[in-house]
Amino acid sequence: MIAIINCKFFIDKMLLNNQTILIQEDVIVDVGNVSPPEDAEVIDAKGCFVTPGLLDLQIYGSGGNLFSAYPTAETLAQMDDDLSSKGTTGFLACVATNAPEIVAASIAAARAYRRHAKGFLGLHLEGPYLNPKRRGAHIEAYIKKATLEEVKLLIESAEGVVKMMTIAAELQDDDVLDYLQQQDVVLSLGHSDATFEQASLAYSRGFSTTTHLFNAMPSIHHRAPNLPVAVLNHDTAMASIIADGRHVDFEMVKLSHRLMGERLFLITDAVTTCNVGPYQHQLNGDKFITPDGTLSGSNITMLKAVQNCVSHCGISLPEALAMATINPARLMGIEEKYGSLSVGRIANLLFLDQNLSLQKVFVNGAEHLSTIN
Repeated sequence: MIAIINCKFFIDKMLLNNQTILIQEDVIVDVGNVSPPEDAEVIDAKGCFVTPGLLDLQIYGSGGNLFSAYPTAETLAQMDDDLSSKGTTGFLACVATNAPEIVAASIAAARAYRRHAKGFLGLHLEGPYLNPKRRGAHIEAYIKKATLEEVKLLIESAEGVVKMMTIAAELQDDDVLDYLQQQDVVLSLGHSDATFEQASLAYSRGFSTTTHLFNAMPSIHHRAPNLPVAVLNHDTAMASIIADGRHVDFEMVKLSHRLMGERLFLITDAVTTCNVGPYQHQLNGDKFITPDGTLSGSNITMLKAVQNCVSHCGISLPEALAMATINPARLMGIEEKYGSLSVGRIANLLFLDQNLSLQKVFVNGAEHLSTIN
């Protein structure tokens, strides 16, 4: 058993000081003002904040190769290790609109790697069933309308590794959407030109979230409310947002959080430098661009997104952490294992100092020795 002592953590946004967390194998078994057992390995947090590991539901690469350029189990292992070292202990590897053979290879890699995974939770397919009018950095030649036959083959071949799909619902037939609603896949409305009515209909028929709010969708118009207005005003629909100050201005992140609260969660949409294949990304200052200059994925970590929310958006630390932990966990239906420091959760933990710099990472109850401060 491991006993983490002298730590701080939040429960229901209330800060608890000088607490103890007990870990048995890979599970949290007790939290609070408890005494460590005599035979426990005691780790002194020295007043650090102890938080749940962060969850990123949309990331293309980390630590080297871009996944879609090198769709192998080895690339997923590379991402897994690098992301864990940076505090992201759960992630969906994202695959952009691409050639069918790349999508098939990505699914095969995910099936092969999942039995070895630490933080890898599955795949997020961002496309190819998008609206070309809102394609962003996606390649138009690969964008298409879904057919029921194709979607069924995709889902069946995935054998459960596809966990989320970004789709422009307004262009798809009812039989496709009806089928997808019955599958164990989170549907996200994105790269879409949906009107307010079309977006609201999508949310009512099974789309539970929205991909990178404000990016690759129409801008808010005061006489023609549309997709962003629909999700901002909705009672339950969620949305991801990229808090890097490049994809979305920090004032819009602040406004969105004020309106959406627990329905808003953070993603990185991060890529790595890549000079091969159809999706090539070059680092330009603090952002990535495609060869034609289009803004592509971000260059931030999930922890940096949390730090930005606190420093630039006026969001409290417990609320910013929730945007990267329990909010995405609830969306994915994995809150019984991830996203909080509650008893019974997997012991994926971070130590953050008073400046929110990363000091230690625990994955499945064991310290990740390549932690990057």
